[in-house]
Amino acid sequence: MKKSSKDWRREFKSLNHNVKALLYFTLTQSIGRGIWAGNVLSTFIYLLADNSNEILGWTSGATGIMMTLVVFPAGALADRFRRDWILYSAAIIGIIGMFFLIFANTIYFVVIALLFWGFYQGLTRPALESLFADSVPSGNRSRIYSIRQFIQQVGMTVGPLVNIILFSIFGDNWHISILKNIMLVGIAFSFISLILMFFFSDNHSLGVKSDAININFQKAEDISIQKNKKNNLQEEITGKRHTAKHFSLNPKIIPYVLVSSNIIIGLGAGMSIKFFPIFFMEIYGMRPILVQIIMGITFLTTGIMGLIAQHFSKAKGRAQIIFSVQGLATLCLFLIAFYPPEIILIIIFILRGSLMNAAQPLSRSILMDIIPKKKRGKWNSIESLAWGLFWNASAVVGGYLIGSGNNFRLNFLVTGGIYLISTLPLLLLFKTVDEEKEKK
Repeated sequence: MKKSSKDWRREFKSLNHNVKALLYFTLTQSIGRGIWAGNVLSTFIYLLADNSNEILGWTSGATGIMMTLVVFPAGALADRFRRDWILYSAAIIGIIGMFFLIFANTIYFVVIALLFWGFYQGLTRPALESLFADSVPSGNRSRIYSIRQFIQQVGMTVGPLVNIILFSIFGDNWHISILKNIMLVGIAFSFISLILMFFFSDNHSLGVKSDAININFQKAEDISIQKNKKNNLQEEITGKRHTAKHFSLNPKIIPYVLVSSNIIIGLGAGMSIKFFPIFFMEIYGMRPILVQIIMGITFLTTGIMGLIAQHFSKAKGRAQIIFSVQGLATLCLFLIAFYPPEIILIIIFILRGSLMNAAQPLSRSILMDIIPKKKRGKWNSIESLAWGLFWNASAVVGGYLIGSGNNFRLNFLVTGGIYLISTLPLLLLFKTVDEEKEKK
């Protein structure tokens, strides 16, 4: 039965304070990133560096190196101290980074701004993800994680839509002054998201309801006999049993398999994602407004695909769906490497991005169901390597693979091979991770 708008409003009001704060934060930050931090920033740096793919890669590497230096200490702090205090500190650092970016007119200022932004990301991610997980009951995470990703993708969709208007006003050309004006609008939204970080509070996190699922898997059959008992204790046990059962390998291996896969995915993604705007501009001669339309549709489709993946995961299993969407996304990237006609390229590119990102909320929901509260900061730090050191640092390698000759084909083929390596280990989880309990 479809929910009415009143039902949705009632459900939103019932959410934990931190969950609501994070959804607002996600929306505003995503709009800002969608405006300045994607194709606009990449092209701005590329042009500022005299059309150098190598320098574009190195600027991304600067962010990754700083994030990596910070993320492990940040994870340790998030497990020992109040997570809201860490988020407040991160917000201040992020604001400093945005001020540097506002006045950046040389590569050196851009690098300084991105170093601060990497510091901000490294400090934020472990505490934010841990506080979010602490504020959502275990056994029901994939839905709220999918909603969060949908909101994120809506925000990322709004960004390119705003860019279409801005490019229409300033001019539909890849020019440094035009790109800088557009970035300033996006930075304003990023400032709003940084202010919202001061609304998070550890006082609103949940207790044992949000802790890791901890059950003797050897007794799964005994638990199933008691399934029809309707007291509160049995509901909790049933939820735990449904999240992880029928184990064919040690359940303690699950986080290692998932995080290793995500890190390898990040390694491949970083080699190519930064360079897609340059690929569109140099190989296909696309103008800015067309690129914004492509990016906007991709982000929106990603949000929808994430909800669809979450829906089918209840019947097919979360690990199976993650494997399927990542496999299809990898196939799409291999097809892009052969430079198809423009309209075919656009369709395949949208499918590639939406399918690959549809796996993220499912992967994160499994992790947070398995990992105890006191260890979430550490594990979020480890996973941040995927989008810190490996994602950003691999952009350096991607820049050299492309080189001055714009050899994007080699870059995409290498990235596709890395995606395959990251996806195959998920086969180990097919009989390990089962469906979630249905929300009562």
